[in-house]
Amino acid sequence: MEEAIFAGGCFWCTEAVFQKLKGVEKVVSGFCGGHIKNPPYREVVQGRTGHAESILVSYDPETIDYLTLLKIHMATHDPTTLNRQGYDVGEHYRSAVFYLDENQKQIAENYIEQLNNDGTYPDPIVTKVEPATDFYPAEDYHQDYYKNNREQGYCQVIIDPKIRKLKNQYSTLLADENN
Repeated sequence: MEEAIFAGGCFWCTEAVFQKLKGVEKVVSGFCGGHIKNPPYREVVQGRTGHAESILVSYDPETIDYLTLLKIHMATHDPTTLNRQGYDVGEHYRSAVFYLDENQKQIAENYIEQLNNDGTYPDPIVTKVEPATDFYPAEDYHQDYYKNNREQGYCQVIIDPKIRKLKNQYSTLLADENN
């Protein structure tokens, strides 16, 4: 198993997307990129810790590689808005790739440069590529949020469209539909 850490707005959204992929064994919602140890959610969302809502993805590189995960990350959130995803605003909702080694750093930087050069987005990508700090899992009620709360309004309005986009663009990479 290998690991990757991504931030792309609310971790409920990013977790739901990555849980649907073949080769992804586990996704943990949590916090990365901040300056205090063991940050509680309430402190993170008040902007007191410098952390981003993030996901830690454990994956089988024989089934899905890091570049593919990165492509999905960039395609399923807006990497051109600074500290914002839809209605979610604040530094803790920033777009980031927290690399765990130099290879991940190089892949992320090259891919972002390619997207910018290709004009994939109308605005420049603001996703930060930064070294991973300690990753702290969020409280239990944040884990598997979409799986456990699909009828909740936020899930239907914000997460469902991301899942539809994933299914439309990456259908061959999807795991069992019961996810």
